[in-house]
Amino acid sequence: MRHIHIIGIGTGNPEHLTMQAINAMNTADVVFIPTKGTTKADLAELRREICERYLTRQGVRIVEFEVPKRLTQDLSYGQSVDDWHAAIAGIYESLIGDLPATGTGAFLVWGDPSLYDSTIRIIERVRNAGACTFDYSIVPGITSIQALAASHRIPVNLVGKPIEITTGRRLIETGLTHESTVVMLDGQQAFSQIDDPDAEIFWGAYLGTDNEVIRSGRLGDIADDIVRLRAEERARHGWIMDIYLLRKGRDFED
Repeated sequence: MRHIHIIGIGTGNPEHLTMQAINAMNTADVVFIPTKGTTKADLAELRREICERYLTRQGVRIVEFEVPKRLTQDLSYGQSVDDWHAAIAGIYESLIGDLPATGTGAFLVWGDPSLYDSTIRIIERVRNAGACTFDYSIVPGITSIQALAASHRIPVNLVGKPIEITTGRRLIETGLTHESTVVMLDGQQAFSQIDDPDAEIFWGAYLGTDNEVIRSGRLGDIADDIVRLRAEERARHGWIMDIYLLRKGRDFED
């Protein structure tokens, strides 16, 4: 039976790869690399660098595929994502179907496959469609949350307090409701709309890469600076991948 490895590769530093990830890559007959156009060429190039650095078994092929863009016009958010996943699933089905009957393929996933990534969902979608038979396994990777905390030299949680992990879109809808809130996928800079200027923010972009930039401080003091810096960095690189932690309260408070 065909087998697929879904491998977390960390947030941009090739040294984020675990030994488990490297070993899984070296059992593959084919490593699949997604491309997302010229503006995000850095993401594909990092995957190529990882393959060049860590693939030691002879004969492993590299197959690149283009990721379709998500269409949003006249669609709800849920429908646009579902249609997008369906389009990607069609590509995955073709890639997996081209493997030998007992072949192994590997998808290299930014960060960790379990956290705000849809590779697992799409692989399940392909398997449930039944056009090709395969099994799969998951290799965890360093998340952007871990990288953010390491770069700022902070724990994510306050002692005895819960942590929320959410998106910018949801943060705008709900506001800041927990002592520690990690916000991902925020193209709207939702932190700038939070009416809690005394909250702390720990922000980072391009974590783990040579382009990493971080800022921290009282939200009311630096929110505007982060908005400006984010726009500058996005213009410079053509894309941006950022994350932040909002915190209110202190350790050991009742």
